Amino acid sequence: MGEQQGSSPNGVHYKPVTLDVEFSGGLETLFSNQRSHRIQIPAKDPSEQPANLGFLVHYLCENLMKDKRKELFVLEDRIRPGILVLINDVDWELEGEEGYLIQDDDTILFVSTLHGG
Repeated sequence: MGEQQGSSPNGVHYKPVTLDVEFSGGLETLFSNQRSHRIQIPAKDPSEQPANLGFLVHYLCENLMKDKRKELFVLEDRIRPGILVLINDVDWELEGEEGYLIQDDDTILFVSTLHGG
């Protein structure tokens, strides 16, 4: 992917954040049956705040998820219960959950622990 520069309403340019996003436990089926994705996201969310994990989840649903069943990944704009999230191999609860600020070269792993019976 080529590097694209974004700009804020005040004309300040910023570099997008590049990171790896991975899906496991069946979640990959929601994302074109592809387990790993190297993506670039805007460095700032629409309200000009630094991109955090909550923004990443919204971005993934709007831009990367091809399956229409978003409710299998999110409920009420939050990660669905039963999905484990690791940020650079660390449980997201130790990193601030949705508030974690996304950094260049992060690896975010989403694992479904839900199983039918």
